[in-house]
Amino acid sequence: MRRFQNSCSLLLLLLILCEAHPAPAQESDSGYKTIHDIPYRSAAETAQNEYMHERCKLDLYYPTTIKNFPTVVWFHGGGLKGGRKSIPKALKDQGIAVVAVNYRLFPKAKKPAYLEDAAAAVAWTFQNIAKYGGDPSLIFVAGHSAGGYLTSMLGLDRRWLAAHEIDANQIAGLIPYSGHCITHMTVREEMGIGRDQPIIDDMAPLYHARKDAPPILLITGDRNLEFPTRYEENAYLNSLMKVVGHKQTQLFELDGFTHGTMVEPGHLLALKEIQRIVKARNQDEHKK
Repeated sequence: MRRFQNSCSLLLLLLILCEAHPAPAQESDSGYKTIHDIPYRSAAETAQNEYMHERCKLDLYYPTTIKNFPTVVWFHGGGLKGGRKSIPKALKDQGIAVVAVNYRLFPKAKKPAYLEDAAAAVAWTFQNIAKYGGDPSLIFVAGHSAGGYLTSMLGLDRRWLAAHEIDANQIAGLIPYSGHCITHMTVREEMGIGRDQPIIDDMAPLYHARKDAPPILLITGDRNLEFPTRYEENAYLNSLMKVVGHKQTQLFELDGFTHGTMVEPGHLLALKEIQRIVKARNQDEHKK
């Protein structure tokens, strides 16, 4: 686990920014295109479900002058009860595509609808990103809070993407920002379990810790400013992944940042992780 101390947090983050974003000067917003409200569920699926038709859409932001770019599938937060898709500003103009996803929410939808939607959106990305110039082998999944929970579940529990004939291990990297690692509080609410009663069942990322999962970068805010136990849950997953033999799990605690304010510095770490994995892939290709 790595922790940014208050006295040097901003300096370190600025250094990371400079190192992680060597974007050419000619790359600007004019070199990117956004397509809004692309359905990621089939017409047959949404025809009989008005709420699915309303929510199961995504926005695609992608570079028009770059080929074989990485893509981040981004899931918004909101406790599985609220929120809506948006392209994070810090991820724009960075030589990557961003797929921002809406998914069904409680109480209009019940578990595991939001996981099924998240898997369908990631599957859409695998099946379509090459049409826009992206590299399907460089698809990253990320999200904040509830979106971080969805990220970890999709990457660790292989059944959700398997429903679309996709192996979760095809994901290039998982980057959950301050996500639940125990069973999500809204899932527990559906089960009639109180918010402060921890459960680790098959709806918990911790339950699915495994050696062969994609690289995972865990990011939280300050343990003293975060939601109660959120840092500790991530620390437990970090330790457990190492116990089961996973070689690419990292944990960053952003000292001085709350659950909400950790998102912006989290983007800097995410971009650096994408750069690291892309560089490693390129080096492996050169060796072949």
